Amino acid sequence: MTNAVSSSPPRSRQLVLQLERYGLVLGLLVLVAVFGAIRPDTFLSWGNISGMLGSQAILAIVALALIIPLTANDFDMSLASVLTLASVIVAVLNAQMGVPLWLAILAALAMGLVVGLINGFLITYFRIHSLIVTIGTGTFATGVAVWFSGAQTISGVDFALMQYVIVKRIFGIPIVFYYAVLLAFVIWYFFERTAAGRRVLFVGRGREVARLSGINTDRVRWAALVASGLLGAVAGVLYCGTQGAADPSSGVSFQLPAFAAAFLGSTAITPGRFNAWGTLIAVYFLVVGITGLIFMGMSSYVQSMFYGGALLVAVVLSQLVRGRAEQQF
Repeated sequence: MTNAVSSSPPRSRQLVLQLERYGLVLGLLVLVAVFGAIRPDTFLSWGNISGMLGSQAILAIVALALIIPLTANDFDMSLASVLTLASVIVAVLNAQMGVPLWLAILAALAMGLVVGLINGFLITYFRIHSLIVTIGTGTFATGVAVWFSGAQTISGVDFALMQYVIVKRIFGIPIVFYYAVLLAFVIWYFFERTAAGRRVLFVGRGREVARLSGINTDRVRWAALVASGLLGAVAGVLYCGTQGAADPSSGVSFQLPAFAAAFLGSTAITPGRFNAWGTLIAVYFLVVGITGLIFMGMSSYVQSMFYGGALLVAVVLSQLVRGRAEQQF
């Protein structure tokens, strides 16, 4: 009994740990309270809240996909391009070529799977840094999207896709938001409750140690990249469903916010580790901040400033939480 009491951390340390875990949640509530007090009629309206939850669900899915390779200590810079290409594939095949919607979606998902396989193969077989490989495949995918669409926005996608993404609502919130929450739960369960998830965490903490412990680190990294590629394609299909169309250039705008949310999320809930719930909260922390500033009359350029600044702050904070341990990307 005495040993248990003496081994527990001091109360002040416990308070600091709780602040680290829930500081971002507290920050989100403070932002909502401040902007709600300034613009109560518009910012706190249910239409605005449900709009923020639904419109940024695609960003949440991209950020959640991103934390899988990041947990294994690999970058995936091709995610936003995979999203773009997937939405273009669905739009061109379905709206222009008359291919059934389900077949067009399967083609888009297959593309995401192939990009993930190529990324994993080049990174693990040729020992090329993930940053270089995924920038290359991402740029290539963007070029294919522009070529395949004729550099034009493709509209006229089957309305059924929009019905199951943005039209159907639960409590007034578009159903795509619930897809993001479900994905966060699945990723949380995978990392916290499965042996495969633990292996990804182990590889991310130290590849050489993991390899010496008998883990096939290449296979784990490859699987993480395939998963992110596939989820990037899922995000692209849903993105096409939110628009009812595909723009070969708009999807790239998800890149920076997704990284900002992933790193900011690693400072919350499970500090020092990329985690699903922290990432989801970080996405809406950023969205609330930007929406509130725009409501106060700031121009749209504040979005780039906010996301860029948030990424820098998030990376610094995540390093502080990790005890300034050197990243092994």
